[in-house]
Amino acid sequence: MSRAFVKESDQDGAESLPERSISSHPNLVTAEGPKMLDTQIRELEAAREAARAAADNAMLARIERDLRYWRQRRATARVVLPPAKKDRVRFGLRVTLRLDDGSEMKFRLVGEDEADPAKGLISYTSPIGETLMSQAVGDDVELMGRRATIVAID
Repeated sequence: MSRAFVKESDQDGAESLPERSISSHPNLVTAEGPKMLDTQIRELEAAREAARAAADNAMLARIERDLRYWRQRRATARVVLPPAKKDRVRFGLRVTLRLDDGSEMKFRLVGEDEADPAKGLISYTSPIGETLMSQAVGDDVELMGRRATIVAID
């Protein structure tokens, strides 16, 4: 193949990567959120140095893209402290649900970048988060095709 048809990025190993999508929702975070964002940025900066040292242009392109995302998220992060009054499900609060089979689930509503469902951290913009928002103890909700009752908010 003629060199005229080879992209420069093919020559140095760098990929043409699309930017990471930025949510249109407000970038709300809990009090722990800024620290998590700062840690993510520091880890990527260290990885960037390693990629530079290894001359790994493809990895460097991915890291630079991710750094742009996380720096933008850090710059727009808005800390929201949990409300003192816990009569309704709100951002930053933990909600305990009793499912129709008697089992219980607990979720804490957090920012999009803080979400980790395996740890019970659910984004306030997720379908579950949106369903729970503004509900009160005793309210029945439908989650994942199951009926649940809110039994505690803390």
